[in-house]
Amino acid sequence: MRIYFDMDGTIADLYAVENWLPMLIAEDATPYEEARPLVNLALLAREIHKLEKLGFTFGVISWGSKSASAEYNREVELTKREWLAKHLPSVEFAEIAVVPYGTPKSTAVEFPCGILFDDEERNRQEWKGYSFAETEILKNLKELRK
Repeated sequence: MRIYFDMDGTIADLYAVENWLPMLIAEDATPYEEARPLVNLALLAREIHKLEKLGFTFGVISWGSKSASAEYNREVELTKREWLAKHLPSVEFAEIAVVPYGTPKSTAVEFPCGILFDDEERNRQEWKGYSFAETEILKNLKELRK
């Protein structure tokens, strides 16, 4: 079973970065770099490692910036990968997919029947497996160990 995390608005607080929208429109990837975590990442990493021992694998499925050039989307992907490496250094994700904005997430991953944590309701509804809002990630991961 693979568990996927969205980034923006789920584990990374992109929308709290000052002037995030004008920067994205200007194709400046700084907000993706400066986003603070939305969840205690030390606790998240511990839960991930406990679930890995039970056979779970983990991935990230995230959109690039809306109306972005291909070059900017590549920069956004690199920045998001760096954010993950910085904030979750002990976690080895089996899959990291940063896809163009609006792409149905279930079409862009290896295991679309896995579990998805995402702040966007339309992504949760489109998902083929189980999906949960971002509000209680740690609680839901702990439940999986029972």
